[in-house]
Amino acid sequence: MAQRVFGEFEHQVLLAILRKGSQSYSVEIVLEIEERTGREVATAAVLVALRRLKEKAYLENQWMEPGTHGAHGRRYFSLTAKTLEEMRGARKRYLSLWDGVESLLDDAMTGGS
Repeated sequence: MAQRVFGEFEHQVLLAILRKGSQSYSVEIVLEIEERTGREVATAAVLVALRRLKEKAYLENQWMEPGTHGAHGRRYFSLTAKTLEEMRGARKRYLSLWDGVESLLDDAMTGGS
């Protein structure tokens, strides 16, 4: 199977869903990304990413009618087995790339070679 490379924002959305669990909806995803990254996130950007990831079969969703979980109906997202496999691979590749570069970053910050 070809390895999928997620874009940075897609990766953040997927990680937020992984952290929040199968009861993740758009507002919770936005808040999780903002809390973890310290950056403001547009809800519309998350909605676009969710739609794109769903179209590519990386997400499943379930609609909960109003009254089930609060006053408004909500679409809850969860990761597919395919997504978890791809995320494991991405994590391994990123960790491999980061391995051993901390001293290089430190040297660059202090003006070393």
